[in-house]
Amino acid sequence: MAKVILTGDRPTGRLHLGHYVGSLRRRVELQESGGFDKIFIMIADAQALTDNADNPEKVRQNIIQVALDYLSAGLNPDKVNIFIQSMVPQLTELTFYYMNLVTVQRLQRNPTVKQEIKLRGFSETDDGSEKKAGTPVGFFCYPISQAADITAFKATTVPVGEDQEPMLEQCREIVRKFNAVYGPTLVEPEILLPENAACLRLPGTDGKAKMSKSLGNCIYLSDSAEEVTRKVKGMFTDPGHLQVSDPGKVEGNTVFTYLDAFCKPEHFERFASCFEGRKSCFVFHNLDEVKAQYRAGGLGDMMLKNFLAAILNDLLEPMRQRRAELEKDLPAVWEILRKGTEVAEEEAAATLKDVRRAMRIDYFDDKELIGK
Repeated sequence: MAKVILTGDRPTGRLHLGHYVGSLRRRVELQESGGFDKIFIMIADAQALTDNADNPEKVRQNIIQVALDYLSAGLNPDKVNIFIQSMVPQLTELTFYYMNLVTVQRLQRNPTVKQEIKLRGFSETDDGSEKKAGTPVGFFCYPISQAADITAFKATTVPVGEDQEPMLEQCREIVRKFNAVYGPTLVEPEILLPENAACLRLPGTDGKAKMSKSLGNCIYLSDSAEEVTRKVKGMFTDPGHLQVSDPGKVEGNTVFTYLDAFCKPEHFERFASCFEGRKSCFVFHNLDEVKAQYRAGGLGDMMLKNFLAAILNDLLEPMRQRRAELEKDLPAVWEILRKGTEVAEEEAAATLKDVRRAMRIDYFDDKELIGK
């Protein structure tokens, strides 16, 4: 069986560090590994419209922003197919067929669906008011649409963040149900989580559980160095660490969570000056030493934040440079998307043909039925 990757993002804004550590960084690594036969990266505009139907321009404008983020982060169109979801109509048809294999009650139990509904402020019942008057059906059926995306390309591996694990489990349930009813047709995928535990769910700069565009607590891949530094300096730390001399808590401290996710051994020599101050000077060789000093007291939050800002800007600067070059020729970026979408549609059409045959709704191809 071919080894195939399918993953993607909703174009509701530029991509941020949560996307990067949750899956984007891993995608680039997998792309370069040579361990997969096909890699499909989807810009999920149709899914984005499920809760942005009244603002399609937002989705439209962010397609190119997400594409720029992909390419600047290192995705290579010669090695992966980047495509636009709504331009592959077979995905919609597959979603419709899969709807018959999932109950409303099962969707209501999906933890990710419940969390996302709460996050967006949808009411449980439609009271007729204009503001958040109930959950859109399309949004509620998001896991089914996602299952269609994954199975359309016979994906064996889906690299995503921890928060998407319930969605992938629902996809596997749909695959098992379809194959049980109609015969072995669909491929059951496996999830690929980030290897670094700190990257499973990167918190927002405000310390909240998830970095989210809607919460305004993101550091974007395209942020300038000044923007990154400003956001890091405003980052949530230990509220009990009032004086530099006070012992500080590492657990639950957002700055340390980010350091766990991004800090490398070489950073301590390269950015040693961040720990030099008028009243104190520290020499650290690894993150464990930093944590020990913070717990003991004497290490100020601003030193930590300067160190983190230096690390993040070191990571993002090559992406900024690549993005600036790509922005000089946007038609070329759109051409990458067009070619990737053509490949994706051909692949999805082949799967849909298999599905229709298994369901015995390929009427005009059934010579026995027609009598020829």
